[in-house]
Amino acid sequence: METEVKAVCVSEKRGTVKRPVDSAVFLQDYGIEGDAHAGNWHRQVSLLSWEKIQQFKESGADVAYGDFGENLVVSGFDFRSLPVGTRFICGDVVLEMTQIGKECHAHCQIYHRMGDCIMPREGVFARVVSAGVIRPGMEFRMTDPEENRPLRAAVITLSDKGALGERTDESGPAVSKRLTGAGYRVEEELLLADEQKRIETELIRLSDGRQLDLILTTGGTGFSKRDVTPEATLAVAERNAPGISEAIRSYSMQLTKRAMLSRGVSVIRGSTLIVNLPGSPKAVNESLDCILDTLEHGIRVLKGTAAECAAQIRPVQ
Repeated sequence: METEVKAVCVSEKRGTVKRPVDSAVFLQDYGIEGDAHAGNWHRQVSLLSWEKIQQFKESGADVAYGDFGENLVVSGFDFRSLPVGTRFICGDVVLEMTQIGKECHAHCQIYHRMGDCIMPREGVFARVVSAGVIRPGMEFRMTDPEENRPLRAAVITLSDKGALGERTDESGPAVSKRLTGAGYRVEEELLLADEQKRIETELIRLSDGRQLDLILTTGGTGFSKRDVTPEATLAVAERNAPGISEAIRSYSMQLTKRAMLSRGVSVIRGSTLIVNLPGSPKAVNESLDCILDTLEHGIRVLKGTAAECAAQIRPVQ
């Protein structure tokens, strides 16, 4: 099957249609030079399958390269079927896929014209690992995700006052520090208000689109009517993992009887483990004291790579 770059597209301003160019410079950890979507984030470069565009055209759509907001149109790949972490090589450029699909907040011109757009469900995003130049016609190769890469995590802090800037968040940074110290790569740190639908949306995006290994939430697990983190977590769950939250409550009960008032839950969505933690820095650290050393093994089992953990355990002589 032919695998090559069909088009390279850029736009100088966000919200405008991208236009094809003869070549583009890809900058490490930044994106395409001169493109409005480049920057220090995970969606530096967008990719779309040439075959998916052709299928869309067969439905009667009159579209040109760049109309979907894609940077690279490439033949020979069903990008959505590939796992996050897949790497692509084109000349000197190396890209690492970071997200599948995206939520479309403001429908594009194509959607308004056709009633559909393939980019939110078929497009993928990548970061630039190695710099170089890409031109149409160049070969585009795929490699598997990097072996033994760190487990990838996100931290979500739920706080109405924090989201409004009325209070400094300390629990989220405390969680990120502990995860980083344990060898995780913290991909995203979010501070959200206690709004159930928004929490659900972010949990789904981080689990399905970014395919993270672990999501830890902090806050929103008490008895207040605004504390809806457990409800949002259960709403997106595919399987329950109650032992983790039971262990946290049991451990914390030895320190304070108020631990019984925590409603935090632990669930699995796809290959992502989601665990609710309390909202205070002290309670967060106590909870992580209880579970952090064991979580990696559970995640490895979930990912089907538990043998890597078991190999590190020496038998009793």
